[in-house]
Amino acid sequence: MKIAITGATGFVGTNLREYLKTSHEIDSMSVRYLPNQQFEIKTDALIHLAGKAHDLKNVSKPQDYYEANFELTKQLFDAFLLSKSSVFIFMSTVKAVADKVKEVLCEGEEPNPKTHYGIAKHQAEKYIYSHELPKGKRVYILRPCMIHGPGNKGNLNLLYQLVAKGLPWPLGAFENQRSFLSIENLCFVIKELLKNETIPSGVYNVADDSPLSTNELIQLLATSLGKKSTIFNLSQNMISSIARLGDHLHLPLNSERLQKLTENYVVSNEKIVQAIGKPLPVTSCDGLLATFKSFGK
Repeated sequence: MKIAITGATGFVGTNLREYLKTSHEIDSMSVRYLPNQQFEIKTDALIHLAGKAHDLKNVSKPQDYYEANFELTKQLFDAFLLSKSSVFIFMSTVKAVADKVKEVLCEGEEPNPKTHYGIAKHQAEKYIYSHELPKGKRVYILRPCMIHGPGNKGNLNLLYQLVAKGLPWPLGAFENQRSFLSIENLCFVIKELLKNETIPSGVYNVADDSPLSTNELIQLLATSLGKKSTIFNLSQNMISSIARLGDHLHLPLNSERLQKLTENYVVSNEKIVQAIGKPLPVTSCDGLLATFKSFGK
């Protein structure tokens, strides 16, 4: 199968190309939004990864999200519908549904995104599933949670640096659970969707099997470093006050970062696992340990 991948030079794209190259012909497709442009899809499948990620520094213009995540997706999907290509995979996000999760996020949850990033992704989703698919075409909208893997220097790397320096974790009083997604599990899911024509088109959450608390992450990080974890159970009220102060003084800890570190965000992967009919290859802990070990290289 010949596969076109947009965003092929990003973290997910780079890993996906490596994962698929032994069994598929890969075409790295460079794209960006331009008004009224038309694409021509000549491959058997199109995996659309390109887009604008959520900007935690809040310096991006709202229009940037709608052009990169909605308008560009429309153009590519329109081209797919007119092409002989049989599979379209769109990389959306759980943030297209909810920024906060009370219990467990499932595909049936009514979308209520709050950020321009999430709203733009949701608009792209709506555009895709508003179309009736021609016979022989399959379309998958994937909603991954926090993706990690070797070489990914995201928020997990900040926790790694803290533990590596022997500093205590001060937020032990915050009990939370959140889901993560190993890049290997994501690549496995995509490969299964490409080859298994019986998997129905639709929207699928993608997450590792088991959520972990941030305290468990700290302990896992310490294990990967051969260190003993130190967790302080400081008052939640005191920590929240420091975070609010950080909003005004631009301290490392502010309200948004505190929320990211301590929020509950559990995502169900039951639908995608049942659709594939196979277990995910990497456990939550093993995937995270592989990521942590890469930070020290």
